[in-house]
Amino acid sequence: MSTYLLCATPVHGHVAPTVAVAGALSARGHAVTVLTGSRFRDAVQAVGAVHRPLDGLADYDDRDLGAFLPDRDAHRGVDRFQYDLQGIFIRPVPDQARAVARLVDELRPDAILAEAGFAGVLPLLLGDPVARPPVLALGVIPLSRSSVDVAPYGLGLRPTRGALGRLRNRTLNALFQRVLFRRTQRLAVDVLASIGSAPLTDFVLDTSRRFDRFLQLSPAEFEYARSDLGDDVRFAGAVLPVLPDADPLPPWWDELDGSRPVVHVSQGTVDHLDFGRLVRPTLDALAGRDVLVVVATGGRPVHELGELPPNARAAEFLPYDRLFPRTDVFVTNAGFGGVQFALSHGVPMVAAGDTEDKPEVSMRVQVCGAGLALRSGAPRPRTIRRAVDRVLSDAVFRERAAELASRVAGYDTFGIIEEELEAAVAARRGSPRLAA
Repeated sequence: MSTYLLCATPVHGHVAPTVAVAGALSARGHAVTVLTGSRFRDAVQAVGAVHRPLDGLADYDDRDLGAFLPDRDAHRGVDRFQYDLQGIFIRPVPDQARAVARLVDELRPDAILAEAGFAGVLPLLLGDPVARPPVLALGVIPLSRSSVDVAPYGLGLRPTRGALGRLRNRTLNALFQRVLFRRTQRLAVDVLASIGSAPLTDFVLDTSRRFDRFLQLSPAEFEYARSDLGDDVRFAGAVLPVLPDADPLPPWWDELDGSRPVVHVSQGTVDHLDFGRLVRPTLDALAGRDVLVVVATGGRPVHELGELPPNARAAEFLPYDRLFPRTDVFVTNAGFGGVQFALSHGVPMVAAGDTEDKPEVSMRVQVCGAGLALRSGAPRPRTIRRAVDRVLSDAVFRERAAELASRVAGYDTFGIIEEELEAAVAARRGSPRLAA
């Protein structure tokens, strides 16, 4: 068996799949240490892995974005995307990198598996590959990699085909990298230089190319097709979230009997401070419709939703493995993990998101045919109503979602991850330079 170091940015959507992988590897007999935020200690230990906490700027609490991103509300669009990228992923790099270096010296791991947003492994990736263990990536968000076939990451633009589409992509990519992202690129270069790293020559959103192997956690059909995608990328299916215990079931559970369509709406477990962005507009949009609207508040008291329409039901947590087989449409804030869970159950979606990676997730939902993207994180009730009506009335969305559920089921995700790790370890042990 092998010794593995797993690394995750302390953001719930990045940690949850990493912890699930840690549990699977631990159950298979490997020695697994997870480096992430201190608040996730119990979650890591619960799956049989060893938790090592980040410190300094790297150990923030994603439930309180205002504490480390105080000016976030002053930014919009691409500017907010850059602000988030700088604060969440780039500025913590020195503290992340020091923690990684300490654990490499202490544990001598056979391989490192870092979720793709954990930039603290970049000093290793930019250095001599023989002087370090293999470093693989988990793609816990849509694949961030420039291509002639897609627009720049973060814009949430639909891919276009043909010569005109490629011209658009080349033009936008050049504008993005040389002008719009110049400040973020400079920050990344300077931060790495400040800790003695080899220079960063890649575009800051293209560092996925540096990993020894990139394991994208989605079915291939969910990601945009790229003619220039390298052999380093392997699609591994979905790592589904560990579900909270929702027993006992809410008293209204028997109403999910198929007598009317069920529309589930959620803003996830982190992005739920303002129900007025998506949950409340959905309740208002569908009030009086012949549907049952089911809300999960992500742990907040139900009374904070305000008065519920007669056709709405709510609970703090719901058993998704039992809810989604009864759900006809999922109205989501486009969190990557929640979308993968919906796909795994063949549930079509209405996706609303305009921060972080959510525009990219939303557009992929639409492009793959499993739902509609609203291109807003706070859509109007009438926009939601029209989208839900369309998804309910057009069987193509459910048929496509069912096809993707079949594809997700065809992946042995944890087996693929273990296989790739063990292959990387075996290749390194057989390296002539390493043996010398």
